[in-house]
Amino acid sequence: MLRVVTELVDSGERVTAIVNPASRHYERIGELGAQVMGVRVVSEALLRRAGIDSADGQPSTARALVLLDNDDVRNVHTALTARDMDPNLRIVVQMVNPRLGEQLHRLLGDCVVISGPSLAAPAFVSDALEDDELTWLDIGGRRLVAGQAELIRGPHLAVLADTTSSATPELLPVVSSDPTGDIVLGTGVRSVWRTKDVRRAGWLMAMRDIFDRRVRRIAAVMALLVIGGTVLTHYMANIDWLRALYLAAGAVTSAGIEDDAFSDAAPWTKVAAVVVQLTGIVLVALLTAVIVDSLIGARLSRVIGGVRGRPRNHVVVCGLGTVGARVLEILAERGVAVVGVEHDEDAPGVQTAHRLRIPVVIGDSSNEETLRLAGVQRCQSVLALTDGDITNLESAMVVRDLNPEARITMRMFDHDLAQRVERRLGLGHSRSVSMLVAPAIAAAVANRRSQVTVPAGRRVLLLTEVTVEPGSVAGGLRLGELGEAGGLLILARRNGTTWDWSPASGKVLQPGDRIAVAGTRSGLARLLLATRAHHS
Repeated sequence: MLRVVTELVDSGERVTAIVNPASRHYERIGELGAQVMGVRVVSEALLRRAGIDSADGQPSTARALVLLDNDDVRNVHTALTARDMDPNLRIVVQMVNPRLGEQLHRLLGDCVVISGPSLAAPAFVSDALEDDELTWLDIGGRRLVAGQAELIRGPHLAVLADTTSSATPELLPVVSSDPTGDIVLGTGVRSVWRTKDVRRAGWLMAMRDIFDRRVRRIAAVMALLVIGGTVLTHYMANIDWLRALYLAAGAVTSAGIEDDAFSDAAPWTKVAAVVVQLTGIVLVALLTAVIVDSLIGARLSRVIGGVRGRPRNHVVVCGLGTVGARVLEILAERGVAVVGVEHDEDAPGVQTAHRLRIPVVIGDSSNEETLRLAGVQRCQSVLALTDGDITNLESAMVVRDLNPEARITMRMFDHDLAQRVERRLGLGHSRSVSMLVAPAIAAAVANRRSQVTVPAGRRVLLLTEVTVEPGSVAGGLRLGELGEAGGLLILARRNGTTWDWSPASGKVLQPGDRIAVAGTRSGLARLLLATRAHHS
């Protein structure tokens, strides 16, 4: 909320912020120039006081409602309440669960759903891999990626540039002669088999940890008793070796012993047999207690998911919350070896790691031993993505001591602290999820046109969405009449609340339609002139 309010106030908007009085940013939000309403629970009466009420057909005083609660259920409840109060209110919702966010349009109609993890995760991955080849963007109601064709999962939605046809890339080609050299638009990166540098511990390693040194010592003592008992039984009772072994093992493991075998033996032999059997009972009880203790202390889910061997040249992700979970998914899609570190076994990213068969070390990411188990001394980069600035800072400092060559990226909320850390300590880059997400939310509130730049050699393409305004030249034209080879490509069209990603060129544009396009600067400028309302 602090970042979003800052963005909105800086852009000249009047902001009313509904803040929990217990928030540590309560006073700072008020200092930014926003009107602050301190309440713990958002109600219909409170929304009406904030300016949401379209009584008697009049529009609400508020132009938009932004919902930033971490609880998706509360966000949906508040959004439904506001929609009943004003059917035309612009609603922007930040959702933790992207699947639930996809269904919101059915409940709310025209609304903007923004997922912080989906927006922020690609930036962290690019930092970890020093990779600028891919450009992630939200356009046409979908999360897309642009880059080299060999990196983008098919089928490709559009060819943006042909970089092999000549020394100068051909933008928006009608036909491409070399698809592998194209820059294309797709829904995700190509699936690649992940390298075997990092493997989960598995059942064998789990059993090794459960049957630790204590178990092995007790088992060795029992084995010595069985061997000694076998020898004594063979020579003293004149019994063959196999039967002597059976009798000794039965006595030591408390499985029983044949009394008649020793009926004629000397008294001291009988006493020795009883002593051996009693010792065996104690050892079996002790062995059972140690194994149970190992099972309770180790937790099979923790041991099985750990790291096997000595991984190297991998990426270590510390903090497997919602952002960390999305980072794991992208790294797995890219075919990058990765190890996760998380102190909470129930964190969202831990479940994601198990599904993707990614090793996870359960422990404090600022602890040196935990980071050693993750192999940071041999990794290529570390992403510190926990919710605590200090934890991320401590993790980065430990990593720098263990591996001075590793690339480090920290997630830090405090912008001033992040700048000072980068400048004075040289611990790598820092990013803030809120800094990455706030501009997108502010643009959605103001209904501003946001655009993404995709480089193609020394040239660039712009991808954006444009609305056909009433009274514009574009109203009444066919889609095919707007597109131009090498200048503008129509990607999708929205009429109402549904995006059509295979629009027919003969479709006639209506006022209020929104189109997703890719174009050069000149091509996009001509489109903006055609879609703007004509004023006499």
